[in-house]
Amino acid sequence: MLHRPAPQFVGRNLNGKAVSLRAYRGKVVLLNFWATWCAPCQQELPRFAAWQRRYGADGLQVIAVSMDDSVGPVRALVRKLDLDFPVTMGDATLGQRYGRVLGLPVTFLIARDGTVADRFEGEGHSAEMEKRAKQLLAGR
Repeated sequence: MLHRPAPQFVGRNLNGKAVSLRAYRGKVVLLNFWATWCAPCQQELPRFAAWQRRYGADGLQVIAVSMDDSVGPVRALVRKLDLDFPVTMGDATLGQRYGRVLGLPVTFLIARDGTVADRFEGEGHSAEMEKRAKQLLAGR
């Protein structure tokens, strides 16, 4: 999975608008698989929102893929956390395409050229993740 092209997908945001990974080619994409029942996921999402605000002008784009079964709890949490990046619903098929997303959270950093640069599983990687995102934004 690493150093290979990121599997393309088109999801729907919580308002039904298409969100295509391909549309963000040329940006560094932080692609986060999460769920509302996952406590570490709920802790990461506000951090990702802060990064989106801080590094968005430099070319960072956060996309969150909820692995919840229904959209209701997702809408409520996104509203509560006031997330300002695309949130789509995912499924087992999409998780499989990304190398078997089983436990959550799982976060990928996708380089500007569309290749998967990093994969982070579980919690406690925020400092390393931010450092790598900044390196990718700087072209390293």
